Amino acid sequence: MVNNYLYILIMDWNLIGTIIITALTVLGSSEAFKFYKSKLALKSKSMDLQGEYKEDLKKRVNRLEVLLTESSKEKDDQRFRIIKLTEEVATLRERVKFLEAENERLKKI
Repeated sequence: MVNNYLYILIMDWNLIGTIIITALTVLGSSEAFKFYKSKLALKSKSMDLQGEYKEDLKKRVNRLEVLLTESSKEKDDQRFRIIKLTEEVATLRERVKFLEAENERLKKI
């Protein structure tokens, strides 16, 4: 009888242990599923943000290329103006030399 009672008690504990392990497994697997689902959602969101970031960088690079081209054209225009002004200054220096020489010649007369 005691043997029989002990056998039932052990079987009950085995059954309870099996139920507990099964419950933990089910809960754990559903929690694991939720965890991986949220992790996948975060990764997807991160990839979307990276895509937006890449698009923003592409727009910035394009804008900077346009600004660089405009700046280069403006620099070339300024360089051309400087060359023209240098020519005018050289011409004016020669005129001043000529006029000073003419002025000295006229003073001697």
